[in-house]
Amino acid sequence: MSVLVLTLIILLGAFLAGLIGSLTGLGGGVIIIPLLTLVLKVDIHYAIGASLVSVIATSSGSAAAYVKEGISNIRVGMFLEIATTVGAVIGAFIAVYAETNMIAVIFGLVLVLSAALSFKKHAEIIASKPNRLAALLKLNSSYPTAAGEINYTVQHVPGGFFMMMIAGVLSGLLGIGSGALKVLAMDNIMKLPFKVSTTTSNFMIGVTAAASAGVYFERGYIDPGLAMPVMLGVLAGAFAGSKILVKAQTKSLRVVFAIVITFLAIQMIYNGLNGKI
Repeated sequence: MSVLVLTLIILLGAFLAGLIGSLTGLGGGVIIIPLLTLVLKVDIHYAIGASLVSVIATSSGSAAAYVKEGISNIRVGMFLEIATTVGAVIGAFIAVYAETNMIAVIFGLVLVLSAALSFKKHAEIIASKPNRLAALLKLNSSYPTAAGEINYTVQHVPGGFFMMMIAGVLSGLLGIGSGALKVLAMDNIMKLPFKVSTTTSNFMIGVTAAASAGVYFERGYIDPGLAMPVMLGVLAGAFAGSKILVKAQTKSLRVVFAIVITFLAIQMIYNGLNGKI
């Protein structure tokens, strides 16, 4: 296989990964890493490095729009980034020295969790009870809706901070944004409105990935020849997905996504346990 053909295959695969990731809200890393490792037989460390670069690019592009619209909670995002950044660096260091088959098994288990969380229904319950720590850190805010500004208060700050640490470790270890865990922490634990949780998570993902990407870069696991087509493909796919999402039936999309992700998870776990990755 020539370099040109390989690059085109990676570009197309990354486009599909970005498209599916954008439509489901879980990012393209959960697709691109199994594609590179299982189909193209790329070393998982290099696959993770390329995925991290694409996560930084897509997060930077989409997060800017949400911040401009006033939906993302910047203070919550910056506060929780302390936890995710520390966790991401720890996860990246673990990944550098960990066995590739162990990383593959953990990745497969996280894929199963992502598939399960994609079916979770999100009730828009906005907490009004004041929280002393949230008030002290000035985390409470509001977001725009068709009916006007809606105020909300942040709850259970320590619990959300701890969950973000775990999300950061998984992000650095596996090269994904861990958006599902971040939204889970902000939505279920900290009681942020779902729209605020998803957009703030998107804002945070790029910073988390950048923290762990430095470790991969220092170890030589970010190959420009691999990272460039992955980044361009995921960016194009994410942009296309954002346009399709307006008219698409998200319920059917999530069913298809969950089936694909579960299949990939089984393959990753099987190959990891048998030492084929």
